[in-house]
Amino acid sequence: MEIRLKVNGEWKTIDVSSKETLLQVLREKLHLMGTKEGCGKGECGACTVILDGRPVPSCIVIAATIDGSEVVTVEGLTPNEGLNPIQNGLIEAGGVQCGFCTPGFVVSGTDFFKKKDKFTISELKRALSGNLCRCTGYKKILDGMLIAAKKMGKEIKDE
Repeated sequence: MEIRLKVNGEWKTIDVSSKETLLQVLREKLHLMGTKEGCGKGECGACTVILDGRPVPSCIVIAATIDGSEVVTVEGLTPNEGLNPIQNGLIEAGGVQCGFCTPGFVVSGTDFFKKKDKFTISELKRALSGNLCRCTGYKKILDGMLIAAKKMGKEIKDE
């Protein structure tokens, strides 16, 4: 079947099967390799994208069900050359070791900061809770998010 998706601001018409996931379409048909496949079950967050304004695990979204939707991948968060503020923050804090989980954290963090000008650490942790990292222990990832938040002019509220 044929579907139309707005991917990173550009409309695409794509042939998909009834079982193909959004992750498969992004990687295999659109060659957007930033979105990673970790678990294939929607549990690790490596494949997180923004679908119609919400962060979702793309590995469990059936592409045939999202005709007309808008998708933003990690590539779409930096339309110009350079890095997203969160990517810079993660690098500065040493929050990228193997880097496999990084795209999912960047997408989730970007979505959170787009919606919040003031936040608590608990709110940020909750927003990132769908993303797993097996290398850093999360402290450096959280530190990187906080560095990015400060550079974006976000305010951290008391708990």
